[in-house]
Amino acid sequence: MEKQVKLMNEYVADLAVLNVKFHNLHWNVVGQAFAQVHVHFEEVYDDLFEKFDEVAERIKMLGFFAKASMKSYLDLSNVEELGEEDISIKDAFNIAVKEIEGLKSKAMDVRSEAEANDDFVTVALMEDHIAGYDKELWFLKSALK
Repeated sequence: MEKQVKLMNEYVADLAVLNVKFHNLHWNVVGQAFAQVHVHFEEVYDDLFEKFDEVAERIKMLGFFAKASMKSYLDLSNVEELGEEDISIKDAFNIAVKEIEGLKSKAMDVRSEAEANDDFVTVALMEDHIAGYDKELWFLKSALK
């Protein structure tokens, strides 16, 4: 179970850092479809925050502590932060694809470890997250065509 919780805390860290990164994309995206993309990235970071809370609460339900500081998130996460600058819609979507693919991969790792531990509640939670990431990736990649 310790390996599973370690993976879950890494996932929590990625979700926390990406919540900030998607705020950056939301604020700094520029281009002709600004309004729609601005609104969409708000929906994405709202969803990431919900997932962040769900996973942290699940860690507590398993009898462990979820990481709960920016320092621990930055130490655990490999997400690269963005600067304060304009970001084209195409660049923003490419960044989003990369990051959502990373979240999907991490959720799949957590799911596999949870399955090995017969933790079917976490398996179901991760399957919901993975399905959401698949839909978001379809949206983003379709927009990039």
